[in-house]
Amino acid sequence: MDESSREKRPPVQLEKAAPAETALRASDADRDRTADILREALGEGRITAEEHAERIGAVYQARTLGELEPLTRDLPIASRPAPAAAARPYDAPVRPGGAAAGAAENLIAVFGGAARNGRWRVPRRINAFALFGGVEIDLTEAVFEQQEIVINATAIFGGVEIKVPENVTLRSTGTGIFGGFEVKSSEAPDESAPVVTVMGFAVFGGVEAKPKRGKRLRNLRAGT
Repeated sequence: MDESSREKRPPVQLEKAAPAETALRASDADRDRTADILREALGEGRITAEEHAERIGAVYQARTLGELEPLTRDLPIASRPAPAAAARPYDAPVRPGGAAAGAAENLIAVFGGAARNGRWRVPRRINAFALFGGVEIDLTEAVFEQQEIVINATAIFGGVEIKVPENVTLRSTGTGIFGGFEVKSSEAPDESAPVVTVMGFAVFGGVEAKPKRGKRLRNLRAGT
């Protein structure tokens, strides 16, 4: 083969290497699994309340699986977070038009306060973390674009207060550890009403959620 033939040969196409698992973006489900592991470790006495507070703050700031992994590295193997799995419905919510809804919103108060109130669009998921501080979430004038809303509330020597309209469904799956997790559960008579589920835990702190008297959604099907 002469020199000119070799020059016309097409270049070799190399396959791009897949990104390392630790570089993959973490989902809300991944963060929740890590938070659950830390909560169990705290309950079993494997980590202190101070260590838990520090790690749980890092959980909700983590962007990749590699940032989550060190937070449970010194815990039993059975407690390590599982590899990333298919996202649960609220990880990638879809609006009627087919467009994905906004990402989860994080409200963090460390030796201070954080609040969300007034007229705002409620994401499908809200993460609230209070450490020696307070978080206020007021949904009474908010716009609901999804029917299912999940609020993951963690209060450590602090408090999280949640207010909802009277005519929405309010549920709870949270626990209190030397603290209070008080959610005034109620079922809306209208099946189309938004459902707000408050999960999480309180350690030497408090989480409170209740309807605000006199505040109601005018159009349940439109979420306004």
